[in-house]
Amino acid sequence: MASADYVFRPVTLDDLPLLGTWQGFPHVREWWDDGEPFTVDELLDKRVSRWIVELDGAPFAYMQDYSVHGWEEHHFGHLPPGSRGIDQYIGVPGMLGCGHGKAFIRQRMQELFAAGAPVIAVDPHPENMRAIAVYRKLGFRVAGKARKTPWGCILPMETQALLEDEK
Repeated sequence: MASADYVFRPVTLDDLPLLGTWQGFPHVREWWDDGEPFTVDELLDKRVSRWIVELDGAPFAYMQDYSVHGWEEHHFGHLPPGSRGIDQYIGVPGMLGCGHGKAFIRQRMQELFAAGAPVIAVDPHPENMRAIAVYRKLGFRVAGKARKTPWGCILPMETQALLEDEK
């Protein structure tokens, strides 16, 4: 896949129908356990930055980054101040398997590191081998055992910087 610049624009109430459609697709539902789009209160939650990812003006994915210290007893609460957690999915089925996931995650990671995040963490389902492989390529390492959390079953992964060949 050729290098692309992705646009991350904040999710608005007008995006809720789009997110609802994406969250209804089997490839999203398999790993994103909440089939309901976000509520107004969730969209206003300052702990989480929610993004629609666009390529050439067309929305195709959702991404969020959040303060790992925004919740009591969060599984990433041990990380240094300013650390961010990330979650994402590709909503448009035709964009799967083209390298976009790795590319837009890498771009957002670069933005988060440039903004001062000392560590970025991600918590895929332990059986989501495709996501885990992508995260490893982006420099994440497994940082603990798979476990159940209030947010579901997770495999904690962390990175402090992108791998040299991924920059």
